[in-house]
Amino acid sequence: MKPTRLFDFLAHQLEQPLDKCLNTKYNGKWEATSTQEFYDKVQQASRKLLQMGVKHGDKVALISTNNRTEWCIMDQAVLQLGATTVPIYPTITGPEYEYVLTHSESRFCFISDAEIFEKLTKVAKNTMLEGIYSFEEVKGCDSWNMLFEKDNPSLQDKVEEAKKAVLPEDLATIIYTSGTTGLPKGVMLSHNNVVSNVLSATQKLPLTKDKNVALSFLPVCHIFERVILYIYYHNAIEIHFAESIEKISENINEVHPYFMTAVPRLLEKVYDKIYARGAELTGIKQKLFYWAVDLGLKYEPYGQNGFIYEMKLAIARKLIFSKWKEALGGNLELISSGSAALQPRLARVFSAAGMTIAEGYGMTESSPVITVSEEANRGNKFGCVGRAIDGVEIKIAEDGEILCKGPNVMQGYYKDPEKTAETIKDGYLHTGDIGVIDADGFLKITDRKKELFKTSGGKYIAPQLIENQMKQSLFIEQIMVIGEGQKMPAALIQPAYEYIESWAKENNVTLGDTMESICQNETLIAAIQADITEHNQNFGKWEQIKKFELTPDIWSIDEGHLTPTMKVKRKVVKEKYKALSDKIYA
Repeated sequence: MKPTRLFDFLAHQLEQPLDKCLNTKYNGKWEATSTQEFYDKVQQASRKLLQMGVKHGDKVALISTNNRTEWCIMDQAVLQLGATTVPIYPTITGPEYEYVLTHSESRFCFISDAEIFEKLTKVAKNTMLEGIYSFEEVKGCDSWNMLFEKDNPSLQDKVEEAKKAVLPEDLATIIYTSGTTGLPKGVMLSHNNVVSNVLSATQKLPLTKDKNVALSFLPVCHIFERVILYIYYHNAIEIHFAESIEKISENINEVHPYFMTAVPRLLEKVYDKIYARGAELTGIKQKLFYWAVDLGLKYEPYGQNGFIYEMKLAIARKLIFSKWKEALGGNLELISSGSAALQPRLARVFSAAGMTIAEGYGMTESSPVITVSEEANRGNKFGCVGRAIDGVEIKIAEDGEILCKGPNVMQGYYKDPEKTAETIKDGYLHTGDIGVIDADGFLKITDRKKELFKTSGGKYIAPQLIENQMKQSLFIEQIMVIGEGQKMPAALIQPAYEYIESWAKENNVTLGDTMESICQNETLIAAIQADITEHNQNFGKWEQIKKFELTPDIWSIDEGHLTPTMKVKRKVVKEKYKALSDKIYA
């Protein structure tokens, strides 16, 4: 049976059940939930939700600090009643919780831990919440375990009736976009929106029964990772939930996955750590390391570099790249990257090492996949984000904006018909991104439409292109290009303090005791300037970064510099460092 609703994927997996469908680590020990156990718990939870009065069209919020089995159970239990899930980022503030819960009219909220409960208790009275339930034991909070107490199996007939009543076009979820400016918007996605995306995207991924282990760590409240979860359900892939970003390295070597997702910033960090370790080598080992890296940076798929290159690559893989792969669990073959632009050098070097990066493109409003790269069908081209998935049409507007049409396009923004009408015109979703489609049908993203700006000389600046180039410097953790209406572009930079510390020791540079003093160190500033000067050569004179200032803070989600998907909130950063901007253009 072809799935048409999101809970159909789990029912489909019952035909080829797994012993370890969902795997979460509790108190240092992995605990597996089989497909049958998963399905049974979903039915129990649905029966209890019915007793609580949850009905078709009701909203139930889910907030979890980390990905876990309980989240998946609640997602399915709510959906098969025809109710709507409202996944919320755990990192947002109390007032933001209040806004989302109130705007969505959520009746119940299931959370992971005490930290979230503490935020919620301060605002819950201002919302329509009738109950908060925690996956972990939290003082003063009801436990989600009540869903499995005093079960009434006779209610299953009503659950089955509720399932049958759910139509593909029914609203499945409202996802509030993190946004870089203003209040979040509630993106309404139907079952069909997401199911169509899962089925089309699946065709691009080399998922097989003999390589069926995946690691999940990107937040499941984000549509990218959530669709990946449904893809795993549909293809009977074991899902292991990473404990946290800090423990990814440990978890990946426990699980030995074949597949995982990533955002470009994580891949940048992994590469930078590998490169830093290579710099610590000496003699022939260091020379071999740099030789392999240089070779990897020239990699082209499908043997395009010729026989001699492939021979050298085989040697590099055996001597150097095999160790990279071993450090990432030993089995990793495919990394699905999304959420932001990926530097082509990373795609090249990881793919050269035998870990293909399938870069995709999309947005919450498109459920989310619009295009994706694939190893088959010569569908991988570095610097591009693949071709459109089946059923999705893309075209480029006269001003360069990427437009999208297909079953994946959202129903609209919740309670905001005006914003919906601005975003969907003549059936096409206006993405806000600028791009081009080449002769082979590959899409290339060049920038965000709203982020393009002009200098006082009338020259257009595409900040994202410049930022991605500059982030290749090991000294730069985050960067934002500024200069709208000014005579030249400049940059605000958060230094990569961890790398800088090791660099200083190696080069006998005394940095100072505070981040403020580090940012004023002339030797460091000169080293960063040297990297910027080198990367400036890739741009026209009017695009080159002439001046920059270092920020003493760590740009973070909690402090408001970044969205939960690690995009820079330009407006926030601009306001926070207005004094530094003024200094640049004084």
